[in-house]
Amino acid sequence: MSLPRRALSRRALLSTAGATALLAVAAPPVLASPRPRPRPRIATSTIRQIPLQGAVNVRDLGGYGTYDGERVRYGLVYRGDHLGKLTDADVATLGGLGLGRVVDFRIPLEVQYDGADRLPAGVTAVSRSVTDNGLYGRLLAAIGSRDPVRQEEMLGGGRAAAFMTEVYRTFVTDADNRARFGATLRELAAPGAAPQLYHCTSGKDRTGWASWLLLMLVGVPERAATEDYLASNTFRAAYDARVREGLKQGGLMQNPDLIIPLQEVRQEYLDAALAEVQAGYGTLFRYVTEGLGLDLRTLVGLRERLVG
Repeated sequence: MSLPRRALSRRALLSTAGATALLAVAAPPVLASPRPRPRPRIATSTIRQIPLQGAVNVRDLGGYGTYDGERVRYGLVYRGDHLGKLTDADVATLGGLGLGRVVDFRIPLEVQYDGADRLPAGVTAVSRSVTDNGLYGRLLAAIGSRDPVRQEEMLGGGRAAAFMTEVYRTFVTDADNRARFGATLRELAAPGAAPQLYHCTSGKDRTGWASWLLLMLVGVPERAATEDYLASNTFRAAYDARVREGLKQGGLMQNPDLIIPLQEVRQEYLDAALAEVQAGYGTLFRYVTEGLGLDLRTLVGLRERLVG
Protein backbone atom coordinates (compact mmCIF):
# COMPACT_ATOMS: atom_id res chain seq x y z
CA MET A 1 0.00 0.00 0.00
CA SER A 2 1.32 3.42 -0.91
CA LEU A 3 2.36 5.84 1.77
CA PRO A 4 0.59 9.21 1.83
CA ARG A 5 2.41 11.87 -0.18
CA ARG A 6 2.80 14.57 2.39
CA ALA A 7 5.32 17.36 2.64
CA LEU A 8 8.54 16.09 4.18
CA SER A 9 11.63 17.71 5.60
CA ARG A 10 14.80 17.56 3.53
CA ARG A 11 16.22 15.03 5.98
CA ALA A 12 13.19 12.78 5.59
CA LEU A 13 13.27 13.21 1.83
CA LEU A 14 16.82 11.93 1.64
CA SER A 15 16.90 9.41 4.47
CA THR A 16 15.28 6.53 2.63
CA ALA A 17 17.85 6.78 -0.14
CA GLY A 18 20.65 6.37 2.36
CA ALA A 19 18.89 3.44 4.00
CA THR A 20 18.32 1.75 0.65
CA ALA A 21 21.94 2.19 -0.31
CA LEU A 22 22.96 0.16 2.72
CA LEU A 23 20.75 -2.84 1.95
CA ALA A 24 23.76 -4.76 0.73
CA VAL A 25 25.31 -4.71 4.20
CA ALA A 26 22.30 -4.33 6.42
CA ALA A 27 19.63 -6.86 5.54
CA PRO A 28 19.73 -10.22 3.71
CA PRO A 29 22.24 -12.56 5.38
CA VAL A 30 23.42 -13.80 1.97
CA LEU A 31 24.58 -10.26 1.20
CA ALA A 32 25.97 -9.42 4.61
CA SER A 33 29.69 -9.06 5.20
CA PRO A 34 31.78 -8.22 8.27
CA ARG A 35 31.38 -4.56 9.05
CA PRO A 36 34.54 -2.79 7.85
CA ARG A 37 36.57 -0.43 9.92
CA PRO A 38 35.59 3.17 9.23
CA ARG A 39 37.80 4.95 6.74
CA PRO A 40 38.42 8.67 6.48
CA ARG A 41 35.94 10.57 4.35
CA ILE A 42 37.34 11.19 0.85
CA ALA A 43 37.55 14.90 0.08
CA THR A 44 36.51 16.19 -3.33
CA SER A 45 40.06 17.44 -3.75
CA THR A 46 40.87 13.82 -4.61
CA ILE A 47 38.58 13.85 -7.67
CA ARG A 48 40.39 12.19 -10.56
CA GLN A 49 39.94 14.37 -13.61
CA ILE A 50 40.79 12.67 -16.89
CA PRO A 51 43.17 15.12 -18.62
CA LEU A 52 41.94 15.75 -22.16
CA GLN A 53 42.52 18.54 -24.63
CA GLY A 54 39.06 18.43 -26.18
CA ALA A 55 36.96 18.10 -23.00
CA VAL A 56 37.36 19.71 -19.58
CA ASN A 57 34.88 17.97 -17.28
CA VAL A 58 35.60 14.25 -17.65
CA ARG A 59 36.23 12.64 -14.27
CA ASP A 60 36.12 9.40 -12.34
CA LEU A 61 33.24 9.05 -9.88
CA GLY A 62 35.28 6.85 -7.59
CA GLY A 63 36.95 7.70 -4.30
CA TYR A 64 34.04 9.01 -2.24
CA GLY A 65 33.56 7.64 1.26
CA THR A 66 30.23 6.06 2.21
CA TYR A 67 28.25 6.17 5.44
CA ASP A 68 29.60 2.81 6.59
CA GLY A 69 33.30 3.47 5.97
CA GLU A 70 33.58 1.94 2.51
CA ARG A 71 34.40 3.90 -0.62
CA VAL A 72 33.26 4.10 -4.23
CA ARG A 73 35.64 2.16 -6.46
CA TYR A 74 37.72 4.01 -9.03
CA GLY A 75 37.73 3.00 -12.67
CA LEU A 76 34.12 1.86 -13.06
CA VAL A 77 32.00 4.97 -13.70
CA TYR A 78 33.04 8.18 -15.43
CA ARG A 79 31.07 11.38 -15.97
CA GLY A 80 31.87 13.93 -18.65
CA ASP A 81 31.13 16.73 -21.05
CA HIS A 82 30.74 16.14 -24.78
CA LEU A 83 33.40 14.16 -26.61
CA GLY A 84 32.95 15.55 -30.11
CA LYS A 85 36.12 17.65 -30.06
CA LEU A 86 38.56 15.06 -28.74
CA THR A 87 42.02 14.88 -30.27
CA ASP A 88 43.61 11.62 -31.36
CA ALA A 89 45.61 11.70 -28.12
CA ASP A 90 42.37 12.15 -26.14
CA VAL A 91 40.83 9.13 -27.85
CA ALA A 92 43.89 7.10 -26.91
CA THR A 93 43.54 8.29 -23.29
CA LEU A 94 39.91 7.14 -23.22
CA GLY A 95 41.03 3.85 -24.72
CA GLY A 96 43.20 3.32 -21.67
CA LEU A 97 40.15 3.44 -19.38
CA GLY A 98 38.78 0.16 -20.71
CA LEU A 99 35.36 1.63 -21.43
CA GLY A 100 32.67 -0.70 -22.68
CA ARG A 101 29.90 1.86 -23.17
CA VAL A 102 29.49 5.62 -23.54
CA VAL A 103 26.02 7.05 -22.99
CA ASP A 104 25.26 10.41 -24.62
CA PHE A 105 22.45 12.39 -22.94
CA ARG A 106 22.54 15.16 -25.60
CA ILE A 107 19.59 15.98 -27.82
CA PRO A 108 20.04 15.86 -31.63
CA LEU A 109 20.49 19.65 -31.89
CA GLU A 110 23.47 19.48 -29.56
CA VAL A 111 25.01 16.60 -31.48
CA GLN A 112 24.46 18.47 -34.74
CA TYR A 113 26.19 21.57 -33.40
CA ASP A 114 29.09 20.01 -31.47
CA GLY A 115 29.57 16.77 -33.39
CA ALA A 116 29.19 13.09 -32.56
CA ASP A 117 31.43 11.56 -29.92
CA ARG A 118 34.92 10.49 -30.92
CA LEU A 119 35.46 7.16 -29.19
CA PRO A 120 38.04 4.39 -29.07
CA ALA A 121 37.41 1.36 -31.26
CA GLY A 122 35.22 -1.24 -29.63
CA VAL A 123 33.32 1.13 -27.33
CA THR A 124 29.53 0.93 -27.65
CA ALA A 125 28.00 4.37 -28.23
CA VAL A 126 24.48 4.81 -26.85
CA SER A 127 22.35 7.83 -27.73
CA ARG A 128 19.96 8.41 -24.83
CA SER A 129 18.62 11.94 -25.17
CA VAL A 130 17.44 13.67 -22.02
CA THR A 131 15.55 16.84 -22.86
CA ASP A 132 17.14 20.14 -21.94
CA ASN A 133 13.69 21.78 -22.02
CA GLY A 134 14.82 23.94 -24.95
CA LEU A 135 17.89 25.33 -23.18
CA TYR A 136 20.37 24.78 -26.00
CA GLY A 137 18.07 26.26 -28.63
CA ARG A 138 17.34 29.23 -26.40
CA LEU A 139 21.04 29.89 -25.91
CA LEU A 140 21.78 29.68 -29.64
CA ALA A 141 18.86 31.99 -30.42
CA ALA A 142 19.98 34.58 -27.88
CA ILE A 143 23.58 34.60 -29.03
CA GLY A 144 22.71 34.41 -32.72
CA SER A 145 20.48 37.45 -32.50
CA ARG A 146 23.50 39.69 -31.74
CA ASP A 147 20.89 41.99 -30.23
CA PRO A 148 21.75 43.20 -26.71
CA VAL A 149 18.15 44.20 -26.03
CA ARG A 150 16.78 40.81 -27.04
CA GLN A 151 19.51 39.03 -25.12
CA GLU A 152 18.64 40.99 -22.00
CA GLU A 153 14.96 40.18 -22.49
CA MET A 154 15.70 36.48 -22.87
CA LEU A 155 18.39 36.01 -20.23
CA GLY A 156 18.52 39.03 -17.93
CA GLY A 157 16.67 39.86 -14.73
CA GLY A 158 17.02 36.36 -13.30
CA ARG A 159 15.35 34.76 -16.32
CA ALA A 160 18.33 32.56 -17.21
CA ALA A 161 18.52 31.14 -13.68
CA ALA A 162 14.74 30.63 -13.58
CA PHE A 163 14.94 28.73 -16.85
CA MET A 164 17.63 26.48 -15.41
CA THR A 165 15.45 25.55 -12.45
CA GLU A 166 12.73 24.52 -14.92
CA VAL A 167 15.23 22.32 -16.75
CA TYR A 168 16.01 20.53 -13.50
CA ARG A 169 12.35 20.03 -12.72
CA THR A 170 11.95 18.11 -15.99
CA PHE A 171 14.54 15.60 -14.81
CA VAL A 172 11.87 14.48 -12.36
CA THR A 173 8.57 15.30 -14.08
CA ASP A 174 9.26 14.14 -17.65
CA ALA A 175 8.54 10.42 -18.13
CA ASP A 176 11.07 9.98 -20.94
CA ASN A 177 13.78 11.62 -18.87
CA ARG A 178 13.01 9.35 -15.94
CA ALA A 179 13.17 6.27 -18.18
CA ARG A 180 16.56 7.27 -19.55
CA PHE A 181 18.10 8.03 -16.19
CA GLY A 182 16.69 4.75 -14.92
CA ALA A 183 18.14 2.77 -17.83
CA THR A 184 21.58 4.26 -17.23
CA LEU A 185 21.59 3.41 -13.53
CA ARG A 186 20.27 -0.07 -14.27
CA GLU A 187 23.17 -0.73 -16.66
CA LEU A 188 25.67 0.43 -14.06
CA ALA A 189 24.34 -2.17 -11.64
CA ALA A 190 24.84 -5.11 -14.03
CA PRO A 191 27.33 -7.63 -12.60
CA GLY A 192 30.54 -7.80 -14.56
CA ALA A 193 29.74 -4.76 -16.71
CA ALA A 194 32.68 -2.96 -18.29
CA PRO A 195 33.50 0.59 -17.15
CA GLN A 196 31.03 3.16 -18.45
CA LEU A 197 31.04 6.89 -19.15
CA TYR A 198 27.93 9.04 -19.49
CA HIS A 199 27.86 12.67 -20.53
CA CYS A 200 25.89 15.61 -21.88
CA THR A 201 27.21 18.82 -23.47
CA SER A 202 28.83 20.52 -20.48
CA GLY A 203 28.82 17.52 -18.15
CA LYS A 204 27.08 19.43 -15.39
CA ASP A 205 23.26 19.30 -15.45
CA ARG A 206 21.89 16.03 -16.84
CA THR A 207 25.20 14.39 -16.04
CA GLY A 208 25.26 16.15 -12.67
CA TRP A 209 21.81 14.89 -11.69
CA ALA A 210 22.63 11.31 -12.72
CA SER A 211 25.88 11.44 -10.75
CA TRP A 212 24.27 12.93 -7.65
CA LEU A 213 21.65 10.18 -7.69
CA LEU A 214 24.23 7.45 -8.19
CA LEU A 215 26.41 8.63 -5.32
CA MET A 216 23.43 8.96 -3.00
CA LEU A 217 22.15 5.50 -3.89
CA VAL A 218 25.44 3.79 -3.05
CA GLY A 219 25.62 5.49 0.34
CA VAL A 220 27.75 8.59 -0.20
CA PRO A 221 26.66 11.36 2.22
CA GLU A 222 24.57 14.12 0.68
CA ARG A 223 27.24 16.74 1.36
CA ALA A 224 29.87 14.85 -0.64
CA ALA A 225 27.45 14.05 -3.48
CA THR A 226 26.57 17.74 -3.68
CA GLU A 227 30.23 18.74 -3.65
CA ASP A 228 30.79 16.48 -6.64
CA TYR A 229 27.85 18.16 -8.39
CA LEU A 230 29.15 21.67 -7.65
CA ALA A 231 32.71 20.77 -8.69
CA SER A 232 31.73 21.30 -12.33
CA ASN A 233 32.04 25.02 -11.65
CA THR A 234 35.71 24.54 -10.82
CA PHE A 235 36.52 22.27 -13.74
CA ARG A 236 34.68 24.42 -16.27
CA ALA A 237 35.56 27.91 -14.98
CA ALA A 238 38.50 28.74 -17.25
CA TYR A 239 36.89 27.30 -20.36
CA ASP A 240 33.58 29.07 -19.73
CA ALA A 241 35.36 32.37 -19.16
CA ARG A 242 37.09 31.99 -22.53
CA VAL A 243 33.73 31.35 -24.17
CA ARG A 244 32.31 34.56 -22.72
CA GLU A 245 35.37 36.55 -23.80
CA GLY A 246 35.10 35.08 -27.28
CA LEU A 247 31.45 36.10 -27.54
CA LYS A 248 32.35 39.65 -26.57
CA GLN A 249 35.38 39.91 -28.82
CA GLY A 250 33.43 38.44 -31.71
CA GLY A 251 30.69 41.03 -31.37
CA LEU A 252 28.03 38.47 -30.53
CA MET A 253 27.25 39.75 -27.02
CA GLN A 254 27.87 43.06 -25.35
CA ASN A 255 27.20 41.48 -21.97
CA PRO A 256 28.25 37.83 -22.09
CA ASP A 257 27.84 37.58 -18.32
CA LEU A 258 24.15 37.03 -19.10
CA ILE A 259 24.97 33.40 -19.85
CA ILE A 260 26.76 32.71 -16.55
CA PRO A 261 23.60 31.21 -14.97
CA LEU A 262 23.45 28.81 -17.93
CA GLN A 263 27.11 27.88 -17.64
CA GLU A 264 27.11 27.23 -13.89
CA VAL A 265 25.66 24.63 -11.60
CA ARG A 266 24.00 26.00 -8.48
CA GLN A 267 22.54 24.60 -5.32
CA GLU A 268 19.21 26.20 -6.21
CA TYR A 269 19.03 24.16 -9.41
CA LEU A 270 19.59 20.90 -7.55
CA ASP A 271 17.04 22.01 -4.95
CA ALA A 272 14.47 22.56 -7.72
CA ALA A 273 14.79 18.92 -8.78
CA LEU A 274 14.53 17.75 -5.17
CA ALA A 275 11.42 19.89 -4.65
CA GLU A 276 9.82 18.01 -7.55
CA VAL A 277 10.89 14.70 -6.02
CA GLN A 278 9.19 15.68 -2.79
CA ALA A 279 6.05 16.98 -4.49
CA GLY A 280 5.64 13.97 -6.77
CA TYR A 281 7.02 11.08 -4.75
CA GLY A 282 7.54 12.15 -1.15
CA THR A 283 10.97 10.51 -0.84
CA LEU A 284 13.99 9.92 -3.02
CA PHE A 285 13.46 6.17 -2.56
CA ARG A 286 10.03 6.34 -4.16
CA TYR A 287 11.39 8.51 -6.97
CA VAL A 288 14.03 5.95 -7.91
CA THR A 289 11.75 2.92 -7.48
CA GLU A 290 8.46 4.26 -8.84
CA GLY A 291 9.75 7.06 -11.04
CA LEU A 292 12.91 5.50 -12.45
CA GLY A 293 11.70 1.92 -12.21
CA LEU A 294 14.64 0.57 -10.21
CA ASP A 295 13.90 -2.49 -8.11
CA LEU A 296 15.71 -3.45 -4.93
CA ARG A 297 17.87 -5.95 -6.81
CA THR A 298 19.20 -3.08 -8.93
CA LEU A 299 19.83 -0.85 -5.92
CA VAL A 300 21.72 -3.64 -4.16
CA GLY A 301 23.58 -4.34 -7.41
CA LEU A 302 24.79 -0.75 -7.61
CA ARG A 303 26.13 -0.98 -4.09
CA GLU A 304 27.80 -4.37 -4.60
CA ARG A 305 29.46 -3.45 -7.86
CA LEU A 306 30.58 0.09 -7.16
CA VAL A 307 31.47 0.10 -3.44
CA GLY A 308 34.17 -1.79 -1.64
